[in-house]
This record gives sequence, structure tokens and C-alpha cells, in this order.
Amino acid sequence: MYIITNRRIDKHKNGLRIFSDKPNTNGAQELTMVKVNKKGGSWVARPVTDKLSPAVVKDIKKKYRLDIDVRSPWHGSLKVACELFEEAVASQKNILFFVHGYNNDVRDVIKAAEAIENLYDVIVVPFTWPANGGNPITGAASYLSDKADARQSTSALNRMVGKLAFYHRLLTKGWVDKLRMTAYEKHPNNPAAARELFTRLQARDCKIKISLLCHSMGNYVLKHTLMTGDSLTKNLVFDNVCLVAADTNNKDHKRWVDRLDVRNRCYIVINENDSALSASRIKPGDEQLARLGHYTRKLNSECAYYIDVTSAKGVDTEHTYFKGNTVKVNAELRAIFAGMFRGRAVEGYLDYRTDKNLYVMRGDALIENELDELFET
Repeated sequence: MYIITNRRIDKHKNGLRIFSDKPNTNGAQELTMVKVNKKGGSWVARPVTDKLSPAVVKDIKKKYRLDIDVRSPWHGSLKVACELFEEAVASQKNILFFVHGYNNDVRDVIKAAEAIENLYDVIVVPFTWPANGGNPITGAASYLSDKADARQSTSALNRMVGKLAFYHRLLTKGWVDKLRMTAYEKHPNNPAAARELFTRLQARDCKIKISLLCHSMGNYVLKHTLMTGDSLTKNLVFDNVCLVAADTNNKDHKRWVDRLDVRNRCYIVINENDSALSASRIKPGDEQLARLGHYTRKLNSECAYYIDVTSAKGVDTEHTYFKGNTVKVNAELRAIFAGMFRGRAVEGYLDYRTDKNLYVMRGDALIENELDELFET
């Protein structure tokens, strides 16, 4: 698994202890990619080489047919992007970038990412920011400390999304150019028909979707990313953006959510009984306001689809109801998340409540063929 982080990296330590709960020494906007894997019962974590040699770049250019100048400086993230894209195409798995919430250390993040991969058959790439992860500060002070770290991590997440968009365009350019040429050769005198054919060819041949899951305070990081003037996150990068149990204010959320541009859907998932969000609401300052992830009023974004899972079997007061026992006992909810995380539209499997502008789990269970459709890769 590859992890993207703006945490400080201590190369003198072993395993997951290389990840600090402090920002990168070069600034909170600095990104490091780390490859983690298990050997025996222990984790091995190796930072990705920062600068690639011209010989390596030349090999990458040839293997992936990239239109790049080998004399320019290229970094390890290029190699990682190529490997992830190759893995996704070979396995026909979709890619899900994951931004975690408050008080998560790297071990927590990896466990969550592994659970998501096993449950939904996707490739998860976590972005981990320096949350406290159970360090000595506790309670309201810990919460506010993580909020400060979350705000500082805005530039890092923004840079990550910008790099993702760049590498995606780079890796798909040759393929897209070929499809465009095919369409215009078929309809040389009819640009409208050529564009329509090009769109159909893309939909037919491009099965790999790239989506974003923000959980809890990870939504707070995303929010502040979108509120900057040079936000790269608002550009068309993801197929689905899934805002689950969002620990941000419900008030005025339309202002930043509507800046998102997605190929398919932006989903906001709500549990009114979410115990973690109920607790965060009693924290000092702005946190006294209703949280987006547990409030079913003033749902007024023009681009978001709101999904209320409050009454769904097994949800109860859970905060991470996309994994764990909740989706073990609720196959329908698991299927909904499977569709969301794989870049698909899922609202057609839900009931719409016009009075609140949200979708809810249907009273009757999804029938078997509907479950199969949502679990399809």
C-alpha cells in the first residue's frame, strides 16, 4: 500500500514509527510518499525515492508510452502513479483516495484502508495528516489541536489532488488522443457526432474510476482546501466524492461543497445519532454548531446528493459505519457504499424525501439483482 502524508518522517526509526504526529519539517504543505507492507507480523515502511535518475525516467517513458522529457526533473511520485494505474488496469479495480479524521495515527489509517479494500474490492490510497492519534493531549484540547493540524494540512491535500490530476492526464493522454482520432475519422464532417462518439468510446473503454472518501474531520481538511483562491481540489479530478460523517459545520456548507466539480456524484452521508459528532458539537467555539454529518436540515447544496442512513440496520450511533460490524450485518448499506466508492451512482436504489432533500434506505430490502449490480466492479 502507498501512503501519502505531510507528517514528519524519521528515517532513523523502523516500521510505522517513522511517521510522526507533527507536520513535515519543511512545512505542512510538504508531501512524502511511503510504501508500507507487512513482513511476518511487522510493518515495513519505506519512503519513496524523491528524485528519479534519467535512466529510470527513460524506462518509465518507454514502458508507459508517456510524452515526457527525460531531461526534466521527475520524482518518485511519477513511478508510483504509473504502478497504481497499471495495477488498477490489470485487476480492473477502482481507486479510492481516503482522507481520515480526528485522532487517527498511521496504524489506525492503515487498518481502515485495509478494511475498505477487503470490503469493497478497491485500491485505497490514504492521505494521512498529523492527527494526534492518542498522544498525551486529550479531550477538547486534543480536538482543537487536530483542527489546527487539519487547517495546516490544507495546502498538502491541495497539492496531492493537483499531482493526481496531472498524472492522470499524463497517463491517459495517449489513449484519449487515440479515441479522439478514431471518433473524428469516423465523422470528419460532423463535429457534434464525433464528440458524441468520443464520449461513448471513453465510457466503453475506461472502466477505472477514481474517487475520494473523506471521513469525519477529513472533511474539514477538504473544506478549507476548497475555500482557498488557488484550489486545485475544485477541478474535475474525481468520479465520486464521498463526504461521510462530516465533522464540519452544516451552516453554509453549500458555499464550499458547490465548488466541487465531479464526473459523477458528490455524496454527503448523514447519521443523526452519530455519537462522535454529537460529542464534537459540545466542543468550544464554532464546533457548537450542527455538524454536516448528523444534521438533516438546511441541505441546500446544488450539486450534492444527501443520504440519510440513521434508520439503517446496524448504524445506531456509529461514526465509521462504512466498515466494521455495521456493514457486516447490513448487506444493503454495504452495497450502497460499494457503488459510491467505485464511482457509480447509487441514489436510484434509495427513496427520495422531497421535504428534506435527501435519500434514505428503502423500507424493503434491496433485491438480489440490485445487490449484484452495486457490487459489480
